[in-house]
Amino acid sequence: MDSSITVTPRFSVKMLEKALRLYTPSLAEKPLAEFLADKCDDLGFENIHIDEVGNLIATKGAGAPKILLCGHMDTVPGKIKVKNDNGYIYGRGASDAKAPLMAMLLAAASIQNNSGTVVFAAVVDEEGNATGIKSLVKQKLNIDYAIFGEPSGIRNITIAYKGRIAINLKVNVGNSAHASAPWLAKNAIDESYVFIKELKDALEANQSDKPKGMILTATLTEIKGGTSHNVTALECDAIMDIRIPVNMNCKTVGEKIATTVQDVAKKQGVNAFYSVLDETEPFEAPHNSPLVRALTLGVLDVEKARPQLIRKTGTGDMNIIGNTLNIPVVTYGPGDPHASHTIDERVSVDEYLRSIEVFKQMLYHLKRLHGKPPYK
Repeated sequence: MDSSITVTPRFSVKMLEKALRLYTPSLAEKPLAEFLADKCDDLGFENIHIDEVGNLIATKGAGAPKILLCGHMDTVPGKIKVKNDNGYIYGRGASDAKAPLMAMLLAAASIQNNSGTVVFAAVVDEEGNATGIKSLVKQKLNIDYAIFGEPSGIRNITIAYKGRIAINLKVNVGNSAHASAPWLAKNAIDESYVFIKELKDALEANQSDKPKGMILTATLTEIKGGTSHNVTALECDAIMDIRIPVNMNCKTVGEKIATTVQDVAKKQGVNAFYSVLDETEPFEAPHNSPLVRALTLGVLDVEKARPQLIRKTGTGDMNIIGNTLNIPVVTYGPGDPHASHTIDERVSVDEYLRSIEVFKQMLYHLKRLHGKPPYK
């Protein structure tokens, strides 16, 4: 590590402010990638490179275990003036997710040789189509664990995300009629609602006693049909977003969708077919894995309180890493997830600095726990 750089609290705050001043909506992350490459060099990282999609990747340390610390550089659009005011740093990405990204980088900078290896990855397009993470998992990283940096709050560890199937359902009723004689033809919009209600009822059945993190939800998000104000609709297109808890999978949910659509089409006497727009398997990290234990101990060391292990109702990049590489993955980072994407997005300076210490402690504990049998 370059002796001229010491990771002080002041340095850590300045690093985050500089990162926030670079406006990086999805697919415009290059200035931040170049800034991070430069800083990685100063902090003694090796194998620093920007890959073909624009992800920055660098390594630090040596030996086992190998842990991926991965965060995203892009933000949702909309500029926010960067300021440090009343104990908070404001700026677009302050919470989602430049504070987690910088906290991971600065913690990784502290790792010594033979304390394990950190692969630090700052990825593109998380808020868009996940181009960065999809490219990263194809790179045969050979890692044991991964943490994805998102604002969870310093005392929460996200251990699970739901999966997702998005479908486009097309209904065609064969002919249309003038709105003054609607009995002459079926109405594709009305028929679509029959399909949507039946799908929702079939998929969401028998769940009243379950917590939100463990229920399947089927939600109509878009619908368009009809061509004129006085003609019944011949065709209708609907999009449904289905979120799948960790005790289910895309295959069984997909089969339920297929049989329901088939049954309703037969019963209603209309043509209907659907296409799958997105399919992401749910993911949950094993609670007794060295990763979950090491991060729990890291939080205990710094916060003197046991973190909550939470299941999120959304779907994240953690699903892609965990299911593709089949390793323990959690999502963690400073910041309030409810501040993400808002007009006064901010992060507590104190929480940001404490999270750097949590990540450092986690790396220490992970080295100690790696390869030991899990406790029951």
